[in-house]
Amino acid sequence: MAMTPEQMRQAIISNLPTKTGHDLAYWVEMLEKEGPATPEERILWLKERQGLGHWQAHTIVYEAEKPEGYRPPSDEELVAAQFTGDKASLKPIYELLVGAARDLGDDISIEPRKTYVSLNRQRQFAIIQASTPIRVDLGLALPGYKPLGRLREAGSLGSQRTTHKVSLTRPDEVDEEVIAWLKTAYELDV
Repeated sequence: MAMTPEQMRQAIISNLPTKTGHDLAYWVEMLEKEGPATPEERILWLKERQGLGHWQAHTIVYEAEKPEGYRPPSDEELVAAQFTGDKASLKPIYELLVGAARDLGDDISIEPRKTYVSLNRQRQFAIIQASTPIRVDLGLALPGYKPLGRLREAGSLGSQRTTHKVSLTRPDEVDEEVIAWLKTAYELDV
């Protein structure tokens, strides 16, 4: 199963001593003493001058730049933020889609991000995004499938893995057809 962004961050931090010979505290202190001022310059400096990998450099800069006492938002807080205000009425659609995804198998992870929720098996096979105050888009990884009816090309929704989308405005639109597409995307992710 794929790691969450927080798990990846923790793995990079845990592996710093083995991979670089120094722990996170050392790198943050070095960055503060000797590194340039802007985050972009700091990342480049760690990569070019210190020989660190791309994600190692990003993680160190992130840790150095975050405010004291910062706590990343919980999954519940991320979802709540997406379905508040004028998008609050869309939450039942989200809940139906997540319920349908959970019914597909025990190997699914539901991973909220800032602007969407990722559904993963081996990798991301679908996303749920409250795109407008009246619409939730279900993005699906369905390579080789032709758009048909409500199943349209994804356009700019999601990453390059997201090939199609279904736009939903009411809970009753999460029907057998939508669940079948979700299941197909899940089954293709092996």
